[in-house]
Amino acid sequence: MRGGRTVLDGFRQSGSFKCLFPRSAENGLDAVLLNTAGGITGGDAFRFSGIAAEGTTLTLTTQACERVYKAHPGPSGHVINQLRVDSGARLNWLPQETILFNGSALERRLIIDLAQTASALMVEPLVFGRAAMGETLADIRLHDRIEIRRNGFPVFLDATRFAGDLTTHLSKPNIADGAGAMALVVFASSTAAGHLRPVRQMLPDNAGATLIRDDLLVVRMLADNSFALRQALMPVLHHLNNSSLPRCWMI
Repeated sequence: MRGGRTVLDGFRQSGSFKCLFPRSAENGLDAVLLNTAGGITGGDAFRFSGIAAEGTTLTLTTQACERVYKAHPGPSGHVINQLRVDSGARLNWLPQETILFNGSALERRLIIDLAQTASALMVEPLVFGRAAMGETLADIRLHDRIEIRRNGFPVFLDATRFAGDLTTHLSKPNIADGAGAMALVVFASSTAAGHLRPVRQMLPDNAGATLIRDDLLVVRMLADNSFALRQALMPVLHHLNNSSLPRCWMI
């Protein structure tokens, strides 16, 4: 912190994974992640780590949707994001949608370590193919794992593993009833319980919110396509992020 504002203390980047810092009128620090390679394919490896120090506010987003392209037989693309939030700090992990292409292979992991008095808002939106092009995901590999810990103890764990024809799997009424996109929102904060009712009032019929514990609000959402998903997501994120969203989300 410097003069009541969150500032950058240390920074290092390499390869095609970059980070931009747009100007902001808020006291927090905004950072925009950018994959200059244009997407992820088999054999790629990306890693990001960040720390929100004591009393700071850090908002992380992406410049655009991330695309996971068809991978040749062999290794998957790997993405690891590891974040630490110190006492009294606030983290907003707000990447835009990840779009899976047919033939894609992705192994992704998000780890958030919270101090006792830290808070975090995270979203992971996922789009199943390019609906406008009539694409179906007849052959993909996906392993996605999200873990949130407080004081070193796990408080939330979500894991998805799939290989094969995802479109057919999602078409089943008891799975996703043909949804073309989904999102997970987690709000870890001492104020989480007070947001349950207003968040539920915002949600469409194909979404739900629950309070896993007094300080942990979880929202799951399905949508026909990426446009419908974003239309449903934005009011929820706007509400949970103090009536604010990164500028990239508004373009």
